[in-house]
Amino acid sequence: MNDQVRGWVRAARHLFVLTGAGMSAESGVPTFRDALTGLWSRFRPEDLATEDAFRANPAMVWDWYASRRAAVAQVEPNAGHRALADFARRHPGRLTVVTQNVDGLHQRAGSEGVLALHGNIAEDKWLDVPRACCDPQAVVAGSPPSCSTCGNQLRPAVVWFGESLPLRELQEAERAARDCDVMLVVGTSGVVYPAAGLARLTKGRVAVINPHPSDLDDAADAVLRGTAAQLLPQLLTDG
Repeated sequence: MNDQVRGWVRAARHLFVLTGAGMSAESGVPTFRDALTGLWSRFRPEDLATEDAFRANPAMVWDWYASRRAAVAQVEPNAGHRALADFARRHPGRLTVVTQNVDGLHQRAGSEGVLALHGNIAEDKWLDVPRACCDPQAVVAGSPPSCSTCGNQLRPAVVWFGESLPLRELQEAERAARDCDVMLVVGTSGVVYPAAGLARLTKGRVAVINPHPSDLDDAADAVLRGTAAQLLPQLLTDG
């Protein structure tokens, strides 16, 4: 089965890769719920990752995300991330990487043009529509930092519960899914939409790469039981 999928990848004019939390598991990235230890054990993730929670207690939510950022900063891209970046360098214009992860490991491995559907935990954005005075390079330090003039606050640039995915990234991902010859669905449970719907949108061949059953196995032409770091270097080789 691995050889068959490797053949699909080699022949593909356009390869699409959708990644989820399992993509970064071997890098040691703490999952959303793993970050809820100690002080945070009193809260549900859903009670921290919403705009309402941030407005009600911005310091608490900001500090929780600061702890997650610190944990992510300590890990490195794994062999799967590097295999994707290497493939893109060898085959310019043939690969689209779409991720549900906010850890930025694809980008740190060297992948360019990554469509991060759920944002990036290392980046900030303004809570409210920024005014002319809102300069992220000149903020009042705090938890969270804020504009010295109007008080607008910075927040993590991730998609919270109840928020829409970034329109540009989603539209580009949908277009690439429709156009691809082969889609690799890597390390995602397939339960979070609209990202999971991309695997059902394509007319190309779909291969699921996951050590565990997923909700997208039924949409796949091939299911490979293994991890990203184990299988992607094998599937993306030119040899």
